[in-house]
Amino acid sequence: MDYGICNLSVVPLRAEASDASEMVTQVLYGEHFKILETRKKWSRIRLAFDKYEGWIDNKQFFNIAEEDYSDFEKKPVGLSSDLVDFVTAPDNQLFSICLGSNISAAAYLKHHFEGKSVSAKHPKEHLVETALLYLNTPYLWGGKTPFGIDCSGFTQMVYKLNGYKLLRDASQQATQGEALSFIEESEPGDLAFFDNDEGKITHVGIIMKDNYIIHAHGKVRIDRLDHSGIFNYEMRNHTHKLRVIKRII
Repeated sequence: MDYGICNLSVVPLRAEASDASEMVTQVLYGEHFKILETRKKWSRIRLAFDKYEGWIDNKQFFNIAEEDYSDFEKKPVGLSSDLVDFVTAPDNQLFSICLGSNISAAAYLKHHFEGKSVSAKHPKEHLVETALLYLNTPYLWGGKTPFGIDCSGFTQMVYKLNGYKLLRDASQQATQGEALSFIEESEPGDLAFFDNDEGKITHVGIIMKDNYIIHAHGKVRIDRLDHSGIFNYEMRNHTHKLRVIKRII
């Protein structure tokens, strides 16, 4: 088994070994992973954080030893907490990084980081405050950054920045936590899941107080939440059908 780490700001992870293939998620600076298969130009990897798999360009990561991978698994994780920051290489070249990058790996990569970071678990009420940092971020399928994010990437990153693990896709996240019977039982920070006409869970958002929800739909936005689902005040209709509310924390 081989191992790697992302030494660039944000790298696409693709469904197939091709630049033209769908981006299923992104690998942020400092994220480490197992390499499951290696080809001439591409490698299939499994991310350590959420076990998500996909194909990464061999030019866009750095190989590490098994011992280093094990060390990263044991280390406390520090995440950059500003929307945009940078690390400095020994030759004074700057590498830009974005919110939620793993700066615990900077020393290993011989980079210097002087910005703000978070590393501890935060109270549940801090989740909405973190979510608001992403407000107006454009929707991007597979995205995990303030420059483009999808609905489950948004919820995963918000929870991650507060010290909690969510799986990557909305359907996976819906398997976590405790189901609530009514909206009235929910608290800010709980997750609301929505399904399509076939009953498949395809969307997720973070509940706020007073029956509002923040979610990624076109952009990260705030809408009303009721028993039917999400009511978009601009379109004046319901855009998503409520399936279940889950309490993760």
